[in-house]
Amino acid sequence: MSLTEQLAEFKKGFLENAPKDIQALMAQATQTLENTGIKQKAPKIGNKLTPFALPNHNGDYIELPQLLEKGPLVVVFYRGGWCPYCNLELVAFEKSLAEINALGANLVAITPELPDASLSTKEKNTLAFDVLSDKNAEYAKELGLVFTLPEELRPVYLSFGIDVEAHNGTGQFDLPLAATFVIAQDGSIASAFVDTDYTLRQDPSEVINVLKSLA
Repeated sequence: MSLTEQLAEFKKGFLENAPKDIQALMAQATQTLENTGIKQKAPKIGNKLTPFALPNHNGDYIELPQLLEKGPLVVVFYRGGWCPYCNLELVAFEKSLAEINALGANLVAITPELPDASLSTKEKNTLAFDVLSDKNAEYAKELGLVFTLPEELRPVYLSFGIDVEAHNGTGQFDLPLAATFVIAQDGSIASAFVDTDYTLRQDPSEVINVLKSLA
């Protein structure tokens, strides 16, 4: 089953079980975010990706220029290990990692979660690629990918057992859009997937096709 199919199946189960008022609130928040035009501000194909230097779960700083010395790079932004859609995405990319590496490319995931939380995500999903901690979503903000979780959704998330502040830090509700970029070795963006709907993600098979075109 593809990632796209897994996400659709999970969403179907949520819609069958979640209270209608909560569904409506969450759908409205997504539509409001879409209406801001935030996607149009995100990096586009052909742009150069702004360099980053971010710590992994061990506290070691990983830098974009050094990664590109080895070949193309796949960069996945995700909200946090508390997000079931994010976890499905990360596991799907882990399953595709060998094929990605065989095409000469590397993969990193970037999250606003603090290192301890990103370590938990990495271990829970048995990820072989680096998960980088973007404290306060500062790097994602540079790229125009960040929105603030609406106040009306915060108690809803807590009712689901999701304490965003526990993952991101006190007072931190800034989250990245669902976004995946394929970066050519010269630093230019070869593929850009950005969506305000957090239930949608780019399928690894599409990323692999882009990498094949760069080979």
